[in-house]
Amino acid sequence: MNASEFRRRGKEMVDYVANYMEGIEGRQVYPDVEPGYLRPLIPAAAPQEPDTFEDIINDVEKIIMPGVTHWHSPYFFAYFPTASSYPAMLADMLCGAIGCIGFSWAASPACTELETVMMDWLGKMLELPKAFLNEKAGEGGGVIQGSASEATLVALLAARTKVIHRLQAASPELTQAAIMEKLVAYSSDQMVATLGTTTCCSFDNLLEVGPICNKEDMWLHVDAAYAGSAFICPEFRHLLNGVEFADSFNFNPHKWLLVNFDCSAMWVKKRTDLTGAFRLDPTYLKHSHQDSAFNIFLTDGLFHVSFQHWQIPLGRRFRSLKMWFVFRMYGVKGLQAYIRKHVQLSHEFESLVRQDPRFEICVEVILGLVCFRLKGSNKVNEALLQRINSAKKIHLVPCHLRDKFVLRFAICSRTVESAHVQRAWEHIKELAADVLRAERE
Repeated sequence: MNASEFRRRGKEMVDYVANYMEGIEGRQVYPDVEPGYLRPLIPAAAPQEPDTFEDIINDVEKIIMPGVTHWHSPYFFAYFPTASSYPAMLADMLCGAIGCIGFSWAASPACTELETVMMDWLGKMLELPKAFLNEKAGEGGGVIQGSASEATLVALLAARTKVIHRLQAASPELTQAAIMEKLVAYSSDQMVATLGTTTCCSFDNLLEVGPICNKEDMWLHVDAAYAGSAFICPEFRHLLNGVEFADSFNFNPHKWLLVNFDCSAMWVKKRTDLTGAFRLDPTYLKHSHQDSAFNIFLTDGLFHVSFQHWQIPLGRRFRSLKMWFVFRMYGVKGLQAYIRKHVQLSHEFESLVRQDPRFEICVEVILGLVCFRLKGSNKVNEALLQRINSAKKIHLVPCHLRDKFVLRFAICSRTVESAHVQRAWEHIKELAADVLRAERE
């Protein structure tokens, strides 16, 4: 494929993607396939001669799309949202074209520097304490990780390394191996608090946990993977109160802030806690600016970083481009409006549930998740969920709360509207009537 064909095929692909997104409501949200469906549909080995682009695109519809769960359908209410927006898609195209592996400043200066600025933009949207920001020559900073799980693991490993160094300073005769043998568990010196749990979007109280961690010299990591996006709205910012006690904090813009996967934002108060755990400086990664650039950037109120020292992998994509495109094309007010719309829709669904005496709301609805169930046994609720997902008109997943089987209704799609919520509720009511009728018989 040369540049001329790429232009032509690229336009065709943009049209395909736009048509897919515009027509996604008409696609069945959950596929009609069984495990192993795909392998018989494609050759057992790669082709010796090139296939045509037309054949590949035809196979996308024939082979791939029948097995896709359409996360961006307005009838997808499962798990939590995964962000998607046209600006982020375009930025991902540019990221792929640039194709840098931005482990150090020299590997691609713009990749490193834009990330530091975007993390500050986002930190300011959240009103994070200045100690977490990259600017003003502070000790902290932000970095993009691949997922909240990865960010949490990085925080735990950094906390463990910090404790090991502290013990070695107090007892120089102890080797790292000797200390590791005596560590009971990572959690002995770290605490992970959650803001917006996956199960029911509940919140730990940082104002209670934080001072205890600080007093006991325990690393406090705060994971707000889903809920963190909402904190850009002033009315939800109080849910983040107490973050000033944390050593590290992360959330996923790729869940609810219109930045496509992967983009997990992580901040630390002391970046040396990360670099002390993950520093890797082989000769082939050194460059002429790594010392001088550090001093120059400090003068300008910034600092030079090599993000290879802030993460587990060495390589990294130019992910901050997605943030830059989305933040500029939506603006803070546009992003806030998007969050508020989802929260309003969740309360609309909550109101519908409360009007039906057969159902109950199981936990307070705070953001975009409603946990509800039929009053009665777990068995009847399991039957209801089975009917819902078998019908494939909408898609839900369950959770367990205090031994109760509960259905989760999460507002997910960028294009979901009140009409979709209303239709989903009517569908649920119809299936609930069938389940209750079957139980009586």
